[in-house]
Amino acid sequence: MGGCSAPNCSNSTSIGKQLFRFPKDPVRKKKWVVNCRRDFEPTPHSRLCQDHFEQSQFEEIAKSPAGGKKLKPNAIPTLFNAGDPPYPAVTSPFIMLSLKPEQVEKELNVGDHGYARRTPLLGLEEDDRDRAVGGRQSCAQCHLLKKQLEKEMQNTARLQKEAEEMRKRLYRLGQIEKGLQNFLYEDQIRALSLIKRSRRAVWSPETILKARKIRSAVGTKGYEYLRELGYPLPSYRTLCNRLTTKIMVTTDMSCEELAELGLGLMATCDSPTEGVGDNDEEDLIAALS
Repeated sequence: MGGCSAPNCSNSTSIGKQLFRFPKDPVRKKKWVVNCRRDFEPTPHSRLCQDHFEQSQFEEIAKSPAGGKKLKPNAIPTLFNAGDPPYPAVTSPFIMLSLKPEQVEKELNVGDHGYARRTPLLGLEEDDRDRAVGGRQSCAQCHLLKKQLEKEMQNTARLQKEAEEMRKRLYRLGQIEKGLQNFLYEDQIRALSLIKRSRRAVWSPETILKARKIRSAVGTKGYEYLRELGYPLPSYRTLCNRLTTKIMVTTDMSCEELAELGLGLMATCDSPTEGVGDNDEEDLIAALS
């Protein structure tokens, strides 16, 4: 087998020296060539012996299958008995190069150096396995957190969309309320949100006056028809109770007939009330509209 490629060095395996082939990585191989003071292109058979590496460049525990020392993955030779190199010598304390795994090395399980196979020792296998398991658990947790973040982002986007729809709806309701104020009083607008024919409605004097005018204009049937459609108007009983001047009479005429006379007369509760058209007005007295 050939000897060391460094100048002024004749070491070989025949005298018990361990040889290391040049790295395959172009950058690290160039460092080796510069430091050994030679301007040449190493061949697959070119080697450097162990004497050109400081003790710190070797693994402390791991050994090669042949029983010799094992170089660190980023080892750089710095010990040479020659003149100054064409470029400043590079030492490992200042430059630590990360190795890029090659496909050939993965398949053959061979490192950069011919005598240093990447075979883990028995005592280190469990530590490596524990680190691998911990790495997989960490990756699984990161994946779970990523999923939760995506879910929260989707939920936030949905809530923002719902808030925008609510703002649009409130704007439309505001426009509708402004339109209703053109022909309805506030108590009438408030009555729209109550149950139909609710007794909780409180009518203002302005609404009572307007309701009397509407009833006088459209008649009894027209007024009740508007109330059945949902138009916010007080019942006929409410109109009668809100009269300021009342004259009590006893007659066989109904409340509707007395109201049509326009005499300001009211019938007692014994008077017939057929034809009123409202369930709330069965016991109603007639009044002047």
